Amino acid sequence: MEYHVAKHGSDLGKGTKDDPFLTINKAASVAVAGDTVIVHEGEYREWVNPQNPGLSEWRRITYKSAEGEKVVIKGSERIDSWEKLEGTVWKVVIPNEFFGDYNPYKEEVYGDWLVDNKNRHLGEVYLNGKSFYEVPTLDEVKNPVKQIEVVDHWTRKTVPAHDPEQSVYTWYTEVDEENTTIYANFHEYNPNEELTEINVRKTVFFPEKTGMDYITVKGFEMVHAATPWTPPTADQPGLIGPHWSKGWIIEDNIIHDAKTSGISLGKEISTGDNHHTKRKDKPGYHYQIETVFQAHKQGWSKESVGSHIVRNNVIYDCGQNGIVGHLGCIFSEIYNNHIYNIAVKRQFWGHEIGGIKLHAPIDTHIHNNRIHDTSLGIWLDWQLQGTRVSQNIFYRNNRDLFVEVTSGPFIVDHNILTADYALDNHAQGGAYVNNIIRGEMIHRKMLDRSTPYHEPHSTNIKGMAPVYGGDDRWYNNIFIGDEGLEEVGTAHYKGYTTSLEEYMSKIYDTTGADHSAFNAVEQPVYINDNAYFNGATPFEREETNLVSDYNPEFALIEEGDEVYLEITLPENFEEIKGDVHSTLTLGRVRLTDVEFEKPHGGELVLNTDLLGEEKSGETVLGPLANLKPGKNRIKVWG
Repeated sequence: MEYHVAKHGSDLGKGTKDDPFLTINKAASVAVAGDTVIVHEGEYREWVNPQNPGLSEWRRITYKSAEGEKVVIKGSERIDSWEKLEGTVWKVVIPNEFFGDYNPYKEEVYGDWLVDNKNRHLGEVYLNGKSFYEVPTLDEVKNPVKQIEVVDHWTRKTVPAHDPEQSVYTWYTEVDEENTTIYANFHEYNPNEELTEINVRKTVFFPEKTGMDYITVKGFEMVHAATPWTPPTADQPGLIGPHWSKGWIIEDNIIHDAKTSGISLGKEISTGDNHHTKRKDKPGYHYQIETVFQAHKQGWSKESVGSHIVRNNVIYDCGQNGIVGHLGCIFSEIYNNHIYNIAVKRQFWGHEIGGIKLHAPIDTHIHNNRIHDTSLGIWLDWQLQGTRVSQNIFYRNNRDLFVEVTSGPFIVDHNILTADYALDNHAQGGAYVNNIIRGEMIHRKMLDRSTPYHEPHSTNIKGMAPVYGGDDRWYNNIFIGDEGLEEVGTAHYKGYTTSLEEYMSKIYDTTGADHSAFNAVEQPVYINDNAYFNGATPFEREETNLVSDYNPEFALIEEGDEVYLEITLPENFEEIKGDVHSTLTLGRVRLTDVEFEKPHGGELVLNTDLLGEEKSGETVLGPLANLKPGKNRIKVWG
């Protein structure tokens, strides 16, 4: 069955092309497995709440925009009843009934691992499509201060403000028992004569019921959601998401201006609801462990959740995450997305922020994404087992990649990382192959937090382990230093063993109890065939490498929607080549006792470069098979 929705339709109609429905929700209430909902051009202000699931990959429910027509779905409402207060400051008084049972101007950004909020709310004010900056007092609306520089919360470095000119467009709210009052400084604009909107709905396309499987959402622009803070120990609604379902495809959409998270592949509320923040009786870490075990008890598995595809979307201007997910992101594929301007307004901050922020992304593949202008590009946390990050480009981020408290095996291959603070490696059991890394790496053990690991390609929990550091593989990478940068390269593995045999011999030569000996001896690392330029330094026991003070004048250049890699390599660049690595060469990870394999099992061969070119035999170092001595200019996006 094919249903149609159009702005000239009626929800009393038949939903045909000639007699369309008026709202997408009407179509969502009747569409069943195998049906397609075609939405025609226009602006739809509603929360699309699918009522029925698809039944398989072949019997999906598909929601899509009509070919060649622009469809915008908004979580906001237009407000044109502003009254001038004084100067360029206006106010609007809205009865609380307008918001129903969810008032974003009463609800604050709140939850586990939220560090700095300053009483920010879930509401937002938009003028001609651009969001304002909330301030904690009315005086700061009347006398706004332009943000020229801000402090990046993680690195503690002062960085340029995201949008200094926009930062003086400020708003403040007061809510009493009857009304919500919003004050905003519109400067030279009359808000009643412009497109002035406020967000009012928690989400835009998100089923209230779980188990709404096999749904495709294609070709929409979706904007303005008053989404809450989404830590791994709480309900995780996004502007769009499957809500603990299986087999969604989210593709070819433009997704922007979520207060927190754009796309959520995350968990639902029954396995944890910000208990650390509410109860304060034990660390969030313990509640997160309980969340994992409770989810498993309730049926968290490949058969019931995950296996989503998120592709070809443009995701931007979200306050916390472009894509987020704990547990529900398993066995998924995230690729060809353009993600930018994530968490750069810095209206609030916590430990769950990133262009992509996933927990327990078992057998999930994140590849061929363009991620820039974020406070952190990708953050992968807990249970990176079978996870692969490949063929992505990162630039103009405060940090590029963070892998945390996991025992592997996970793979990072054929990427370009460019941030001064390029990589946080608080993990073990990773394979880093054929990347360009221009920037520092911070390497830390995590002996005070044990996290779960699993049977291969399964959610079944096999054990728990702290992060001892090491058991990493570094092959065929190009490291590039720069003025003022330290810890570029692999030298921080100094003192680590280089084989399992050496490691075990030292363990049993160490005095102490069984577990304390394992804490004292550094795990083996496998490091070879890397290039180190412009001050980058190698691991002391790396046998074959290329080390030079040569400055390769590396840069990623934007030209419209295209991105070019520019790098000048020395004449002896091809003297060292690397093998094409695979399951057979990477070996097993010690603690989980699992190999680096394809999702669902089978030999994995890392023989495809960043642009999809197939490689064989010995190849040049780095992510591109056609790198050569001298000047290189290669299009890597667009």
